[in-house]
Amino acid sequence: MALEEALVNAVYHRSYEIREPIEVRILPDGVTIASYPGPDRSVNLDDLRTGHGVTRRYRNRRIGEFLKELNLTEGRGTGIPKILRAIQKNGSPMPVFETDEDRTYFVARFPIHPGALPRITKEERAEPEKPQSKSQSKSQSKSEHEPLNLRICRYLKARDATAAEISAHLEQKRVSGQLKIVLRGMIVQGLIEYAIPDKPRSRLQRYRLTGKGNQWLNNGSSHEKEDKS
Repeated sequence: MALEEALVNAVYHRSYEIREPIEVRILPDGVTIASYPGPDRSVNLDDLRTGHGVTRRYRNRRIGEFLKELNLTEGRGTGIPKILRAIQKNGSPMPVFETDEDRTYFVARFPIHPGALPRITKEERAEPEKPQSKSQSKSQSKSEHEPLNLRICRYLKARDATAAEISAHLEQKRVSGQLKIVLRGMIVQGLIEYAIPDKPRSRLQRYRLTGKGNQWLNNGSSHEKEDKS
C-alpha cells in the first residue's frame, strides 16, 4: 500500500518537461523511489516528513483526474499521510523523504521490514563477513543517512573525481539521474566546480571542491560537533 501510494505520487507530481524517468530501485535493504523535480516550495520539508505538508499546486491535474478514475489517488494532499499510516500499520521502519534546497529531486526511501530480512545464503555461510567494530557500524550508518551533497563534498575534499567515481563511492551501480541533478545543483550553488570548465561535457571531466564548498563542509562538521556536545 505504501509503495503503491509513493509510486502514484511520483507519477502525479513529477515534471514531464524533465526527461529524467522515475527511478524505482529494489535493493537488499529497502526500496527507493525518485522523481524530478522535488516538492513545491510552498511545502515545508519538516511538515512533509511528519505527514502534514500539503500543497494545492498540482503539476498534472489531467493525470490526477485519470488516477482518480482508477481509484489510485484522491487528489487532496493525502498521499504522504496514507503512506505513513500504512507503514505504521505494517510495523515497518519509517520512510525517509529527501530533497535538496533547490527542490530538483524527491526521493522516498523505504527500509526493509526487519521480519523480511533475507536468509543467509550458502556462500555467506561458507565465507562469513568479518565483523565490524561498533565504531565502524556507527560511522557507516551515519554516512548512509547523510545528504548526498554532504557525502559528495566529503569525498571531493580528498580528491578530484569523475561522476562515475563519485557514483561508485556512493555505492551506486551507475551514474543515476538523481546524482546528475545533485551535481548540477551543487555547481550552481558554488560548492563544487568543473576541473575543465571550458569543456563541461568532456569525457575526462572531473569535479572538485571549491573554497565555498570547503567552508560549507567545515561549518557542517562544526554544527555536528555542537549537536553531539
